[in-house]
This record gives sequence, C-alpha cells and structure tokens, in this order.
Amino acid sequence: MNSKILNSILILILLFLSCQKESISKNDDAPSDTSTEQNPSGNNTSVLSSVFDLPCVNGFAGTFPCKGYDLLAHINLPSLEGNEGSDSWGWTDPKTQKEYVLMGLDNGTAFVDISEPTKPILIGKLPTATEESPWRDIKVYNNHAFIVSEASDHGIQVFALTRLREAQPKQNFTADRVLKTIPTAHNMVINPDSGYGYVVGTDRGNKYMGGTHFLDLNDLQSIRFVGGYAEGGYSHDAQVVNYKGPDQDHTGKEIFLGANESRLVIVDVTDKENPKAISEINYQNSHYTHQGWFDKNQRFFFLGDELDELKIGGKTRTLVIDLRDLDQPILHHAYYGPTNAIDHNGYVKDDLFYLANYSAGVRIISIGGLENKNMTEIGFFDTFPEHNSTTFNGAWNVYPFFESGVIAISDINRGLFLIKKSE
Repeated sequence: MNSKILNSILILILLFLSCQKESISKNDDAPSDTSTEQNPSGNNTSVLSSVFDLPCVNGFAGTFPCKGYDLLAHINLPSLEGNEGSDSWGWTDPKTQKEYVLMGLDNGTAFVDISEPTKPILIGKLPTATEESPWRDIKVYNNHAFIVSEASDHGIQVFALTRLREAQPKQNFTADRVLKTIPTAHNMVINPDSGYGYVVGTDRGNKYMGGTHFLDLNDLQSIRFVGGYAEGGYSHDAQVVNYKGPDQDHTGKEIFLGANESRLVIVDVTDKENPKAISEINYQNSHYTHQGWFDKNQRFFFLGDELDELKIGGKTRTLVIDLRDLDQPILHHAYYGPTNAIDHNGYVKDDLFYLANYSAGVRIISIGGLENKNMTEIGFFDTFPEHNSTTFNGAWNVYPFFESGVIAISDINRGLFLIKKSE
C-alpha cells in the first residue's frame, strides 16, 4: 500500500473521530452524567441521582469544572420528568428538620427530599396549572409554597408543604388552592417578617401596569389582595424587607426594592393603601435591570443587569449600590467576574454572595471587604461546562440558605445540582 493511500485512510479516520467528538460535546445529557440510580431490588425508585458524591479534585467534580465546592448529587431533567429547569427555592420542615428543594420546571414543580443529599428523593410533582412555560418561580412562607408562572391564566398555586411529610414517592400532587386574581406573573417575593407577598412581572395592561401587587398572607385561610404600586412601572423582580439598615429615617418601615428594567426603584410599602416612592437610581450601560439582594447589614444592594454582557460584551458585571441613605442611592462600585457569562439571580448569606451565572454556573464571592470595594471570587461550580459565553444556558437559580450548608442549583439544561463547600 503506497503512502498516498495510507495518508488518505489516516485523514478519513481523523475526520470520523472529530465528528464523533463534536456529536458528544453537543449532547447536554451525555450518558456519563445521566444514568439513574436503581433500587437494589431492581424495582423503580424515586431515589434519584445522575451523578453523586463527587469531590472537587484538580478543578473538576466528574465532568464539571469547580473550585472549592463538591458535587453531592445531580438529578437530570428526565428524572424530574421535565424538559427545562427554571427557578428553585427551599423549605426546611420545622417538625422533622428535613430539607427539601422545590424545583421549577417547564411543566410543573418538583418536590425533592434532600435530607440525605447524596440520595435525593423525588417525593412528587405539582403539574402546571394550565400550560407549559419556561418561567416558573417559587417562594415559601409559613410552610406553604407559592408558585407563579407566565403560562396563560396560571394564577398563583398554593401548596401546603407539610403534605410532604407523609407522602410516599412518587406523588402527583394537586394544589390546595389557585388564586386567579392575577392570571400571570414572572415572580412573587415574600417578606417573611411582615407576612406580605409581592407579585411582580405581571401584565403591563393591568391596573398596576406591570408593577407589584400586594398580597396579605397573614391568614392563609383568607389570602387577600390589598393593593399595588404602579408609579415605578414594570417590576421584573424585587426584594422586600422590614428595614433595619443605617438610614434611621426609615428604620422599621417595610421597603420594596424593585428591579424595574432600567433602574432600581425604592418604595415605602408600609401602608399598603398608600405606598410612597423614596428614590430610584439609574446607571450607565443599563440594558435590563433584573434582580438584586441586600447585604446582611442592609447597607449595600447587589444588582444584576441581565442583558449588558450580551449587548455590550465584557465580563459579568454586578452593580453594588450604596444605600446608606435610601433617599439618595449611589453606585458604590461595579464588580466584574472572570467570565463573559450573563448574570441571573444572586443572593447573600453572611459574607458571601452566591450568583447564578448562567453558562458559568454558580460563583461564590467573598464580600467581607465591601466597604473598601473588595469582592473576591473564592469558589465556583460550573453546571454548564461547554462554554462561559453569553447564552441563556446553565444555572438559573441558586439557593444557599439551608442550615446544612447544602446549596441547590437549578439548571435550565441539566436539572438539579446539590453542592457543598469542600472540607
């Protein structure tokens, strides 16, 4: 066989291998991270894990890039009987101390027992109230889940989480009630200290023009809509707190901080019949003011813009707003992460900022030196290893508030991840 023939055969082999590699890389649910654990008896089981108990070693937990955080479990979307992941929240049973993840999916909400985090159990699902939607958000108050969606005529599903105590996997749940006063919503935020819910991302054509609607949750047998706020325009997301920060003029008041597409809007909502605007702040290169969260002292507010990386490029940007004076908010500084990925939802626990960073996974950032504009990434877990570019793939939400230290990540493409800081 002459050298020309050998060279031709070699080229064909290389082309074949290259195509095979490309095909595998495009498969988000490759077999290496989507096998489902089976019951030793061989029967069907709701003990679910695509991958479990993988320490972060040399920058990887299995196939997932990481730094300082181990993978406890990964439940893929087929195991959750969904096609896309969205928001997530957590609940700890005050009676049993068991921890549960409430995972939003395109077709409903999954309830996952993570009391043994390397052996999570799918207790059951609550189907969507109407049609499927990629947007489904969940919050918890007084042992009840409140679930909203942008699905047509969905309303607010109310589900008593104490039902999970005695439920045998896997259940097909129904809602305890569905509140139809607001047909669709992007999110609902709850102030646990006041017992009020704030429904945001509603229809721009309604009475409050897409602004927040107030919901009195103090008597769950008689939930009431008690007003709203329209003057700030459409609110995409928000945080509401009983204020205890440094501005003594507003101490004890209930303060709404709304991510209103192009700016942060601050409103005194203590009197639900007469909410009062306090201030608002714009910033340079505003493309879509998306979501934000206070630090533990209610001095600094972390604000994300969902479209700035996509529209103008650059590294992931988080704006830090100084709210020492609520009437005169100022930009303290802008923190830039190490990748070009789009930022989504971010939360603060103690001196750490946890950022769901879409294709860059979840980033954990130390904010102990915030007064001096010092923010340092101390760890990460990348649920979408394909790339860190400006696409709407990967980590939608992170829930870092479990007392156990388990951190839940809901991923659009791959489902639920449970991680924990490496020992």
